[in-house]
Amino acid sequence: MALKFAVNNSLSAITSLPSGISGGALNLISTQTASASASIEFTTGIDSTYDVYCFKFINCHPATDGADFQFNFSTDSGSNYNVTKTTTYFRTYHYENDTGNDFEYRTGEDLAQSTSDQIIFNSLGSDNDQSSSGEIYLYNPSSTTFVKHFLLKTNCSGTGDYTWNAYIAGYGNTTSAINAVRFKMDSGNIDDGIIKMYGVS
Repeated sequence: MALKFAVNNSLSAITSLPSGISGGALNLISTQTASASASIEFTTGIDSTYDVYCFKFINCHPATDGADFQFNFSTDSGSNYNVTKTTTYFRTYHYENDTGNDFEYRTGEDLAQSTSDQIIFNSLGSDNDQSSSGEIYLYNPSSTTFVKHFLLKTNCSGTGDYTWNAYIAGYGNTTSAINAVRFKMDSGNIDDGIIKMYGVS
């Protein structure tokens, strides 16, 4: 078999993908903006249209200092948010004044066959300039055969004036279709923030 080489190896010279290559496009389904909101819920649009859904949360800001930002899944269109989950959670952090930093697994934020809300990050600061941003990928939520895997990465500014970069992964241990997702603080409202839901094609 003969090997073929590109005449111009620069990625900047690529202007379009060949017709046989596709995928990775984010298709915006809905956007919700918090304004002293008890929660943000996506109860429509999660179906078999896409195999992967992405939720991007942008500058989510708590009304209560030190609140935990959380999420959960529903299999009954939002009547209950109580899907059993097993998860892992690790983070890095670094203080503004350079007095501390760490890389650690967080046993207090992971779940083992629990229906509780999954913490995205805890001790979120409520100063005017503090917020959190990140994204969650939910895989094949409409499957009635397999558990529902998800990956989450996020960054926030915490109550102690530090940047906190967290990585969370796990699965909803259900073979029922997941058709709703809820975001909330464990205390007080989501004072401000935007959450967008995309389908990945």
